[in-house]
Amino acid sequence: MSWASQAAPGVQTTPYSYPQSINTAYTAVPVRTGFDQQTYTVQPQYPYSAPANPPQPTTTMASQTNQQHPQQQKFDWPDSVRSYVQRSFQTWSQDSGVSRAEMEAKLKQTIRFTQDNGTMYTADWNTMPLPQDIIKYERQEALKAPVIVSATATPAVANPKKRKSSDLSGPEPTVPWRDAKVLSLEDRITKPAMDGPLPAKSKFQKNVEKRQRRGDGGYQSSYRSPSPPPPAGPIVGLNENLEKRYLRLTAAPKATDVRPERILHLTLDLLKKKWRKDGNYNYICDQFKSLRQDLTVQRVRNEFTVSVYEIHARIALEKGDLGEYNQCQTQLRALYKAGLKGNSTEFKAYRILYFIHTANRTALNDAIADLTTAEKEERPIKHALDVRSALALGNYHKFFQLYMDVPNMGAYLMDMFIKRERLSALATMCKSFKQDLKLRYITEELAFESDAEAAQFILDYNGGEFLQERTEHIMFLTGKAGTLFETARSEAFRRVDLKGQI
Repeated sequence: MSWASQAAPGVQTTPYSYPQSINTAYTAVPVRTGFDQQTYTVQPQYPYSAPANPPQPTTTMASQTNQQHPQQQKFDWPDSVRSYVQRSFQTWSQDSGVSRAEMEAKLKQTIRFTQDNGTMYTADWNTMPLPQDIIKYERQEALKAPVIVSATATPAVANPKKRKSSDLSGPEPTVPWRDAKVLSLEDRITKPAMDGPLPAKSKFQKNVEKRQRRGDGGYQSSYRSPSPPPPAGPIVGLNENLEKRYLRLTAAPKATDVRPERILHLTLDLLKKKWRKDGNYNYICDQFKSLRQDLTVQRVRNEFTVSVYEIHARIALEKGDLGEYNQCQTQLRALYKAGLKGNSTEFKAYRILYFIHTANRTALNDAIADLTTAEKEERPIKHALDVRSALALGNYHKFFQLYMDVPNMGAYLMDMFIKRERLSALATMCKSFKQDLKLRYITEELAFESDAEAAQFILDYNGGEFLQERTEHIMFLTGKAGTLFETARSEAFRRVDLKGQI
């Protein structure tokens, strides 16, 4: 069964074969019978231009009963269309502002449009906008289009779906692939000369209005021509420069300002060399953000995209830039879920350590629940889970052993919360050891590099009076320092920097 509307009970449809000289897309629509058994066939709208002399409705019910409906052919979709349908339902392509029912309807409409026009096999489905993107584009055009009310026809009352308040705040969203130079649908439709004959659609509407004024029961056509997709898909960059400053987009991107993927590969190689040579983080971060932007506007989502985000995330970790790291981590999580290959084990371990740092127990539990049994046995993730377990049990001895042996770049994340864990461990020592402790013991137990570093840590919290130098070693007066470090521990856990929270 085609996607065209089925006739209502008691309503008969009339097939009509267009002359060979007229190239048009025909869509079966319900028509009204009666009034001397005459059948009116609705003339379909033409997507771009209409013939000057459309066929006239002359078929009667009597002759219709003796005609046989042509047998509907089974249509075999090309692989490019099947791939397009699969992409439309991928997790990464979903949009919360477009319902699944709307998306399915637009998907059918788009495919039917190319089928009726004979362009299904010639259309470039790899760059065809997804149905959810088409819906958002049409919504924007509807908001900008003026409302025209006919002087004779009864105006229809629109009942659009209510928009959320968040949709109305801020500037109007832009379609990534829409260029300011692209003509609108109205501009692409052939306009007849004012002194020439009216197009077929206008003639048909004129006849309908005449029948309405004559008292023909207010017949109205139920035909709706399919809306063609936006005129272009995601842009393909034309910029050949390897280096380009990052600028926040305030309008639709231009192809001359965007670098294609082959150039971006060369850019990544250049940035890695410059980072190893110069270590200029401000420059590298700006260039990586520009690189990521070019990938986004061209909708490039592949293993190269994953590698770009992973490298930028590692550099941001090294420099302690949590905000930039979290932007990369968030995108990587979506890319991994889309089935793209990368170092997902490494970054899932980072995610666990990050939630330990921010003391976000709910998010931490969710991250652990998403792990498979096999992933929990991978060394980076197993190490992160052991860190969580040691802290939950208050086993600071095990925690600092894990701190001294961190896989990959997890130590950079642990450095962000090591100070508060040292305060917590020191407060626990003051409760457990009422007698004095050698400073050397604290150095080894809390993973300081030297006695001098351990002593400086105590001095930073105004604990100099609790350090006592003796003949052979320096002692820490645990019995007297308990209150000081318990207060410092409480303050450290109360203030957790959540900048760039995922």
